[in-house]
Amino acid sequence: MKARVPQMGGGQNMQAMIKQAQKMQDDMAVKQEELEAMEFSTTAGGGAVAVTMTGNKQITSLTIKPEVVDPEDIEMLQDLVIGAVNECIRNVEEKTSAEMEKITGGFNIPGMF
Repeated sequence: MKARVPQMGGGQNMQAMIKQAQKMQDDMAVKQEELEAMEFSTTAGGGAVAVTMTGNKQITSLTIKPEVVDPEDIEMLQDLVIGAVNECIRNVEEKTSAEMEKITGGFNIPGMF
């Protein structure tokens, strides 16, 4: 019994597919630049700690309200900062993922985002 190999339908279909993939790649590059230029902000501890970062996950601002600075409880302050930074990173990743999915139509391209 011989295996059947599906036919691609000629060079025109392959060229169209390559052209579509190139457009998708170009669109993704443009969107990635837009996302990297965006700023994301979040707070922790009811606004006691605020973090702002760019879409490429660089912190541009960290604000700590004086009333949460307790020399007796440095661990709480550290937890608030870590929580705010991690939440901001999650926001960047969720937005990036959602925007790239719009371009790719849900087609998962490993390593692209």
